This record gives sequence, structure tokens and C-alpha cells, in this order.
Amino acid sequence: VEKPIYDFVEYTRSDDSEIIDPKRVIIVEGILILENELIRDLSDINIYVELDDDTRFIRRLLRDMNERGRTLESVIDQYELTVKPMFHRFIKPTKRYADVIIPNDRSHDIAVDLIVTKIKHHLNESS
Repeated sequence: VEKPIYDFVEYTRSDDSEIIDPKRVIIVEGILILENELIRDLSDINIYVELDDDTRFIRRLLRDMNERGRTLESVIDQYELTVKPMFHRFIKPTKRYADVIIPNDRSHDIAVDLIVTKIKHHLNESS
């Protein structure tokens, strides 16, 4: 698979890509991954990681300012005008397709154990 690489400076896909070789288990992640029916149907398990709006904004703010050199104003503007409304319109509704919903604001050892067990089961079946 040729995996696109996103350029966070230009806010678009880069011309570069990464080649992903076939494996017995492939973990596919992305904010819109559950929107794609073909991917959902090919998946053994679909997971939605949930976080409240405030915590999601704070994490984004810190990341974008510290790692991407963005200004406070640019992060707030982008979040209010695009990120938050598009999340509620396109991403949050895909939660209904999840087999497992994991809260990302506290420890989630049980959910991780369930996922690991499912992966191990799949590996044992295919060997």
C-alpha cells in the first residue's frame, strides 16, 4: 500500500508517500477511517477513540504551538472555524460503526486488553 504523508506546514498531502508491506495484522488508523464502508467491512474490529471537545482542543493547541510553531490565534481560528464543526459533522457520527469505543481521557487498560486478545486470536487462527 502506498500511504500518503500529510504536510502539516502546507496543510495538504505531501508529494512523498510511505510504502506499507503486507503483514498478518494491519492496524489502520485515521480520523475518518470508520467513514469508509469498504474498510469497515474488511476490518475484524473497528475502534473509536473518544475525547471531549475541551481536552481535544487543549491537546491540539499545545501540539500545534510546541511542535508545529503555530500561533495561539491561528490554532484557535482553525479550531473554531474548521476543526470543531467538521469533527461534529463528519467524524463523531462514525462512532456508530465502532465495535469498541475507548475513552481517551483516562486509563483504558481493559479496552487495550480486549484489542490485544482479538489480535492474538486472529494471529493464532491464521497460523
